[in-house]
Amino acid sequence: MQEEKIVDFDALAAELRKLRETVAGVTDSVLAAVDGIPIIADAAEGLDPLKLSALAAADLGIARQASEVCGQGTLKQTVVFSSEGYMAVYAIGRVAVLVVLGDKGLNVGRLLFESRPVIERIGAILAA
Repeated sequence: MQEEKIVDFDALAAELRKLRETVAGVTDSVLAAVDGIPIIADAAEGLDPLKLSALAAADLGIARQASEVCGQGTLKQTVVFSSEGYMAVYAIGRVAVLVVLGDKGLNVGRLLFESRPVIERIGAILAA
């Protein structure tokens, strides 16, 4: 019989909230399984975590294949630059994906810097 893992949702929520509070311009974030099923979200009322998770999983899958085909190693993240903001998608090992949305005022460099330890902590929480 396989033992069921208990995920620490409070710790995950704290990591998402901390990223939003630390990096000016971050508006929403969703953590999902690599298959696009949402795990937890720190998102505005009008945002659909299910749709965003599915989109992020597809983005990650295509980018991961592109990275491998080009021989550029393991994919870490993608960033979409739009006229009204940004969407960053981070691989958390091969088990999860973190999507972070930001407004036009987002400092992308700061997000990329601050997200690395968050990704590592989320990975550790999911692996526990």
